[in-house]
Amino acid sequence: MMARTKRSRRSYSAGEWGRNRVRVFPDPKTGILQIEWREEGRRLTRSLKHRDWSRAKRQADEAAAGFEGPEPDGKAEVEPEPLTLKKLFDIYGEEVTPAKADKSRQYDRTAMRMFLGFFGNDRDPATLSQRDWDRFIRARRLGRVGPSGKPVSNRTIEFDLQFLIAVLNWAAKSRDEEGRLLLERNPLKGLRKPREKNPTRVVLSEEEYQAMLGVSRQVDWRFHVALVLAHETGHRIGAIRNLRWTDIDFEGRELRWRAAHEKTGHEHVTPMTDEAAAVLKDAAKRGGPETEHSPVLPALKDNSECAGRSLVRNWWNRAQRLAELEPKRGRAWHSLRRKFASDLMALPLKVLCELGGWKEAQTVLRCYQQADAGQLRKALESRPRARV
Repeated sequence: MMARTKRSRRSYSAGEWGRNRVRVFPDPKTGILQIEWREEGRRLTRSLKHRDWSRAKRQADEAAAGFEGPEPDGKAEVEPEPLTLKKLFDIYGEEVTPAKADKSRQYDRTAMRMFLGFFGNDRDPATLSQRDWDRFIRARRLGRVGPSGKPVSNRTIEFDLQFLIAVLNWAAKSRDEEGRLLLERNPLKGLRKPREKNPTRVVLSEEEYQAMLGVSRQVDWRFHVALVLAHETGHRIGAIRNLRWTDIDFEGRELRWRAAHEKTGHEHVTPMTDEAAAVLKDAAKRGGPETEHSPVLPALKDNSECAGRSLVRNWWNRAQRLAELEPKRGRAWHSLRRKFASDLMALPLKVLCELGGWKEAQTVLRCYQQADAGQLRKALESRPRARV
């Protein structure tokens, strides 16, 4: 009878039951690969001391075929196999990506596929250079690489390259099981990323907000709730639409923002304003909750699911039309987040970051706060002047 081989996402088995069965699998906590076999009815396991899946499968095949026993002989020092870009991404995907928020995990997987498709699975990351950097920028800008197959802006390219830099920086600080650095250095460190010259960062004005608020109930009661919460909390619509009643504390007048739905992956609690409390109480009367885990903004067809991205986007577009606002590129849910940051410009940055869920104060200054004419005039009028 020929030896059977079984493959799955979590383990690889070679050999026959009761004779020479060998299995390799990753340790669920560390990701380090383990090898398992039976000896005189006992199940034995030892660490392979690496995370190279291809190498582990070869070791399982060789052990099952009798080329070498599962137990190490301790005589020869095994040379580590060369680090490839795919292997580096696999390790990063196992150890770093799972700790990120849902949207960031999805982006990591997409970016890994894109870079592997462009540079190749077997590319040695230590050999990446300025030429590779420039070649990727040109191809991405023309739409020759990437999931959409379309040209993209410098902002998108910058975001992609930030991910690659983050992986290489992490590899230059991380060691394998033998204490060796995965990468001696980041070969792309210091290279200049393309930047958007005039990024569109629209701040929703108070007049525009009031106009949309006036028609919000015509769109949907859930849109009215989402609009007020976005204005009162300054949080991303992705975090707002994923709120569940277990996150709402009416007695303590607080909102809990879960890490899984925050771009920064930071779970935090913010105070609830009177306006936010009012719309949430109205939502509780209209939509439930059936259980404490029910969504505050349920989907159309399934009350147990949160409203989706396309639904809240459609609400916004319909409200703009009903409010008779002239189309403006960049005026969307995120313009409310910029309004929040600009309205509260007088607050200490640390306090503002905690209220809105920002990770870095520089991001608020660079991308969100915009002073209007009234704020500039008020600042000048408050300037101390000498008496003449």
